[in-house]
Amino acid sequence: MLDYLIKGGTVIDGTGAPSFIADVGISDGRISAIGEIGEEARETIDATGMVVCPGFVDPHTHYDAQFFWDSYATPSNLHGVTSVIMGNCGFSIAPIATAEDGEYLKHMLTKVEGMALESLDQGVPWNWNSFAEYLDQLDGKLGLNAACMVGHNALRRSVMHDDAVGNEATPEQIDQMVALLHESIEAGGLGFSTTLAYTHSDMDGNPVPSRWAGHDEVLALAAAVGEHEGTTLEWNSDGCMNGYSADEIDLMTRMSVAANRPLNWNVFTIDSKRPEEYQQQLAASATAAEGGGRVVALTMPIIVAMNMSFRFYCALNLLPGWNDILSLDLADRVTKLADPEVRRTMELAAASPEAGVVARLTGWGDYVIGDTFSEANEGLKGERVGDIARDRGQRDFYTLLDIVLADDLRTVLWPSPTDDDPESWRLRQQAWANEHVMIGGSDAGAHLDRMAGAPYTTTWLADCLRGRQLTTVVDAIRHLTDVPARLFGLIERGRLVKDWHADIVIFDPEKIDSTEVELVFDLPGDAKRLWSEAVGIERVLVNGVTIVESGVSTGALPGTLLRSGTDTETVTAS
Repeated sequence: MLDYLIKGGTVIDGTGAPSFIADVGISDGRISAIGEIGEEARETIDATGMVVCPGFVDPHTHYDAQFFWDSYATPSNLHGVTSVIMGNCGFSIAPIATAEDGEYLKHMLTKVEGMALESLDQGVPWNWNSFAEYLDQLDGKLGLNAACMVGHNALRRSVMHDDAVGNEATPEQIDQMVALLHESIEAGGLGFSTTLAYTHSDMDGNPVPSRWAGHDEVLALAAAVGEHEGTTLEWNSDGCMNGYSADEIDLMTRMSVAANRPLNWNVFTIDSKRPEEYQQQLAASATAAEGGGRVVALTMPIIVAMNMSFRFYCALNLLPGWNDILSLDLADRVTKLADPEVRRTMELAAASPEAGVVARLTGWGDYVIGDTFSEANEGLKGERVGDIARDRGQRDFYTLLDIVLADDLRTVLWPSPTDDDPESWRLRQQAWANEHVMIGGSDAGAHLDRMAGAPYTTTWLADCLRGRQLTTVVDAIRHLTDVPARLFGLIERGRLVKDWHADIVIFDPEKIDSTEVELVFDLPGDAKRLWSEAVGIERVLVNGVTIVESGVSTGALPGTLLRSGTDTETVTAS
């Protein structure tokens, strides 16, 4: 007898093949049959009019800490995600040599990944040393499948401790890091991730440890990855934001060649106002391929909902010269933001070429006012800054600053990025067809109160079916399932194939979507995060067990901790 019989659904198998009507049988966590099935089942699901497809694979998350208080990786599970890759950008939370190293990583994450310190304090035990001990604490306690990269910062901090910031490693220290990486991958780590990006600074304002590494260190660690089956590479650098230098392209290529593994980077932001960077970043992958490497750019297929604040650290701090002002204590910051000369300087800096990809957040007139906190701002919630500025006879940017000053900088601001234009969407459509581009980059589990990337799966499917329709639902599902599963070598996942793991999503194509983003206070320590419900997801199964039914988590924990070489197979660079 089958465990489940999914009857009469429109099967989209993830390979890009045309859809077809069929039944799907599930037994012992596997797909036992696809076709016309007469066998009885413990539960029969009527999928008439529904799409039945593989579970979605999110290639770039930061659920490393959240899994300790949330085994279901919400809200990704609700949006049909059945497998996640975490430990990206060099920011895993293992290994940890000493308690002091753990404290450093904890506080670093509050800065670079926007995780609430109270949540990390109350929700995470921090009681491991080795990568194996960290993974063992998660094993058997997951609502979906998860693989974890080994982060450069944890390796460097564990070996060099306080000297990890401000110093290059000695040959002996590099050898120790390589040995620790070998040990961590042997325990199941998926590979090596690092960051050299100027956007990543620690709680003291210093570059994070990995940014102090020389090329010899990075290449030695990449080469170590190639000695293990089923591994991969991931990185972040200045070029991810502003276009790659020749040196960065060379280093990416050499890393991929040294490991003989693909290297993916996040995030490929496509803006029609910056066509040179678009072409240059794509060309970087072609150059790497000519050199024997494989470099894959991750890009989001939606405009991610995010909010901004002049009171708390956010992407606005990355605008040229802005952090010097926004990092001042509150009283001094208020004084500066009221100064006409400072305002002019900030506005000009935001419009300069040096702003790079962050310039997409400088359409001040299209900002929508969120929650306000003063009598002066009463009634402004939901209004466009441009409309308010026109009524006041002011420049958009000055109006925005007047509003946040009236709230003592507490105003919640919702930007409308400047790259939501027809030409940018045409370029995105073009990029999705490029063999060096992969859909993903949600950052789910990070920047919790600033951006909401987790709903990208349902939001994009809605757009494909009832919105811009820039690609077919069949192709979109291929991008969300088989493409990332094959890049990471996930064994028998990412497709609906007989005898493969039963990671399955059933959704209503007439309803599939996500709700408007809202701010909720449901994290440990009453910390806040942005939240969006899935619409039209009828059922999500992981390893043949229902984890979501009618949009509600069932509480089941059938997820597999995906260990390299056991649950993954080798994918080479060439």
